Amino acid sequence: MATDELTSKLSRRLQIEDGTEEPVAVDVPGQQNGSEDKASTANADSELGAKLLRRGELNEGQGEHVQPSMKVFNPYTEFKEFSRKQIKDMEKMFKTYDAGKDNYIDLMELKLMMEKLGAPQTHIGLKNMIKEVDEDLDNKLSFREFLLIFRKSAAGELAEDSGLSVLARLSEIDVSTEGVKGAKTFFEAKVQAINESNRFEAEIRQEQEEKKKQVEEQKQRKAAFKELQSAFK
Repeated sequence: MATDELTSKLSRRLQIEDGTEEPVAVDVPGQQNGSEDKASTANADSELGAKLLRRGELNEGQGEHVQPSMKVFNPYTEFKEFSRKQIKDMEKMFKTYDAGKDNYIDLMELKLMMEKLGAPQTHIGLKNMIKEVDEDLDNKLSFREFLLIFRKSAAGELAEDSGLSVLARLSEIDVSTEGVKGAKTFFEAKVQAINESNRFEAEIRQEQEEKKKQVEEQKQRKAAFKELQSAFK
């Protein structure tokens, strides 16, 4: 019943907005003094009207859908121009300045970052820095947008005196050795894809070997400690 009544009201409101039906004032007994209820109803009507208008624009192709700022992605496959170590270094830096631990760097956190890097920026300068890579227009940097800074830097797409260029230059993360590669032919692209795949696998193997080495060293330290303990018994 409640759904049917709401549907009827929405249909009537749309007819009134289209001019196909005249609005009719209805007196409800016992609510002549209900100013607070009227104000609440007016706010709800306004919000509902805005949502209806927005939906109508989207249906007619006039509005644009805004993608959510939180986006699950694999940085190793999307940013193939960087090595796993480079991406891990960028992630470590990102988490260092994500003081709120909400997986974003907002305006104040970016301000603190630039100050610690020795290149403080004005309020407008900070906003422009975010705006340059803020794809979802939420006025803060996700990790993916943070990686875009270094992609643009490696590709030479940042102005020399821009805040983002300064950030990339002072971050101590060298991306110039990898760069953003562009293949001119299909064969070249094929070879490049194979090389990137081999490099990726080699990096994983290297990480696994390092972990095995750490585990082995830890076992040796424990064995040596136990041997030392037994010597004193």
